[in-house]
Amino acid sequence: MSDTSRKNILDKIKAALVKPTPPPFPDQSTPRSFYQPQQEDPVITFAEQFTALGGKFIFCVDQQEFAFQFAKLVQAAGWEHMYCAEEPIAALLPGMQWYGDIGTCDVSLTTCERLVARTGSMVLSSAAGRVPSVYAPVHVCVAFTSQLVYEIDDAVKATQQKYGSRLPSLITLATGPSRTADIEKTLVVGVHGPKEVFCFLIDDQG
Repeated sequence: MSDTSRKNILDKIKAALVKPTPPPFPDQSTPRSFYQPQQEDPVITFAEQFTALGGKFIFCVDQQEFAFQFAKLVQAAGWEHMYCAEEPIAALLPGMQWYGDIGTCDVSLTTCERLVARTGSMVLSSAAGRVPSVYAPVHVCVAFTSQLVYEIDDAVKATQQKYGSRLPSLITLATGPSRTADIEKTLVVGVHGPKEVFCFLIDDQG
């Protein structure tokens, strides 16, 4: 191809990009999502999906019940070394003794960006740290009902609106405990992340 022909093609591409072609069917409406929201409470939808994937869900009517339920779980599970690097969570659990080494802790606590009801997923970001949600053998996510959305697309948009141009360097979608079937085609839990995942959902819209 000659330089002149190549230049003509590039010029046509540039011109097309400057003046985009209108859609062929402007009146055609496209559904926002293939998955339509269920009529039941999104808290119920999330709880069903989250527990179906092996997660453990605890609903709390307020912050006081969260503190009570978490202390009860700590005693029942026999956890001694609890890691938490986020002040908003620590403030909800006054008097709790925190362990400083993520490498040898029993459980780590983090917040999340959003919860996705349809898939039972937690949207996590590096704003809460890259390590706590994946390194400890048990991950406890603390969230509020105001963070619950129905679809992944809703969670992405909400996170973008929250941070604007200063998005965290890492945003991940966690759906249940870590699992893999790569080892002799046998399902193994906890290979690439926590073996147990808890979600405490605190009602802040009651």
